[in-house]
Amino acid sequence: MIDLQERFIERKSFIYRLFIVYFMFGGLLLAVLYQTFQLQIANYSEYEIAALENKTHEMNIQPTRGIIYDRDGNILVKNIPTFNLIAIPNKVDDPEFFIAKIKSFIDITEEEENIFYEKFKSKARYNRELVVKTDLDQQEIASFKVRKHNYPNLLVEKRYSRHSDFPNILSHVLGYIGSPSDDELSSILTEAIHPRQETIFSYANGFISGKSGIEKTFDNSLRGEFGEKVYEVDARGKLLQEISYTKPKEGNSIFTSLDLGSHIAANEALKGRMGAVVAVEIDTGAIVTLFSSPSYSINDLSNGISNNQFNALIQNPNKPFFNRALRGRYPPASTIKPALGIFGLQNKLIDWNFSIEDPGFFTLPEDGRIYRGWKKGGHGTVDLEKALIVSSNTYFFSLAYRSDINQLADHLSKFGFGKKVCLDCFDENEGLIPDPQWKRNKLNSGWSRGDTVNLGVGQGYMVATPIQLAYYSSILAKKGAINKLSLVQSEPNQVDHGMNLNNFTKKDWDRLHIAMTDVIDSPAGTSRRLKDLKSFQVAAKSGTAELVSLDSKEDYLLVRQNEAQRDHAIMIAFGPMPDPKYAVSVVIENGESGGAVAGPVAISVLKELIK
Repeated sequence: MIDLQERFIERKSFIYRLFIVYFMFGGLLLAVLYQTFQLQIANYSEYEIAALENKTHEMNIQPTRGIIYDRDGNILVKNIPTFNLIAIPNKVDDPEFFIAKIKSFIDITEEEENIFYEKFKSKARYNRELVVKTDLDQQEIASFKVRKHNYPNLLVEKRYSRHSDFPNILSHVLGYIGSPSDDELSSILTEAIHPRQETIFSYANGFISGKSGIEKTFDNSLRGEFGEKVYEVDARGKLLQEISYTKPKEGNSIFTSLDLGSHIAANEALKGRMGAVVAVEIDTGAIVTLFSSPSYSINDLSNGISNNQFNALIQNPNKPFFNRALRGRYPPASTIKPALGIFGLQNKLIDWNFSIEDPGFFTLPEDGRIYRGWKKGGHGTVDLEKALIVSSNTYFFSLAYRSDINQLADHLSKFGFGKKVCLDCFDENEGLIPDPQWKRNKLNSGWSRGDTVNLGVGQGYMVATPIQLAYYSSILAKKGAINKLSLVQSEPNQVDHGMNLNNFTKKDWDRLHIAMTDVIDSPAGTSRRLKDLKSFQVAAKSGTAELVSLDSKEDYLLVRQNEAQRDHAIMIAFGPMPDPKYAVSVVIENGESGGAVAGPVAISVLKELIK
């Protein structure tokens, strides 16, 4: 007999197990439904994009850089097309045979051939272009075109290079481009649409960035915005067809205040000598001339030179890379005398009628040390006006001796010395105004009255750059505060309000201008030789910066046999008078005479600008 109790227990156990099985399958069904919901509805867009990305490949398109113009619309730097020979490796069966055929009508160097073999497999695998030769000339292009039908796997494509029609004249102010550093490249790629994807280059030398000059200062603006190409690819990543194209945006053009003609005039007037010329439009603070000599070709630097050529530039004793206009440090010499005269009048140490006897030297009362003037026997009785015209060292030695050095240093800083004076110049040097604190820190020595006396004629420890001298000349011409200097005047420049000359009236300014005009126009003026070189009046002050301290002219005749130890020739000038429009500074290294050597250069540049 069947035990009913036992059957009941078995039935109950079966139902319990069946419930567990239903529960498990129900849970699995819910999980499947949930996952299907996530894939098909909730996360559809995300997975659709991921799927699309798996079958597409994006490429950045490099933009072209903006054009740089002078103030008259002349193109200073542009992009010119070069033509590259480009292979399609995916369609090349035998790379060695392929190159051998090309070499029969186009010269391929061993280095170019090795690069082709090195990159061939990877480029062929992903159906990418491979450059065989860059910068084809017209004969090479013609040689390819007549054979083009035999080479479906080869094409000539346009790429750009950076170019100036005046590569040596404007090299320091424009600067050059080159391969970016790691940090620069990282910055460039962050601006790309797809920072980690490959780039279709518009330039023959790939990624580029500004390295100096305007190319560096305005690099971000000149650079432009990347475009994009999207290709369909297969499972192996091979390019199949183009899906979309976004055109790159060309970089912004830069309209500078530079004057091309004045640079040509400066270059011709310097005649290859080492030095610098800076000219400024007085009313605006616009830099119209920024020329340094010797120079180099920015076309060569921007588009590639050999290591030997680059090392030759680096090792050249004349330092063609050195921008003398912005970084050259020279004693201002006698060009500082107008500023000393203003200081004396402002602080009532002298007036226009105050005069002294100039025997040709100044004796320091403390120790009897002799500070000699440039003219043996001196200039006789001199007041301030005559002292400026004949450049009496004795007068300004005496004035500096009576001056407080800290007050004098502060006064000179108002004229732009000892600080940067340009808003957008690349790598400008600050020069130096020495004072007691500087001498203690730098030389571990106390300041002497003799140091102040030397400063009175722009010698000793003080150094200035040519751009500072042009800024100073502009202040003298403007009769006070001027705009900060700049190369690109997109907005009104800030006015330097540091110029505050108490006790110096309009009448004082007028008399100072008359004296500086007579530096050229007076028969006694130190630059009287310049009078016949022009048809308009020019106010000026010349200077001769001593490199070696000597006691007599006889000693200098021995020293000057070494050209590198000859004095520097300096000139500041502004005109046309009486309402000057341009101010200019000229420094010629080892040129000796400011009036005779630097003066004609200044006149040539002013004539070109005023014309």
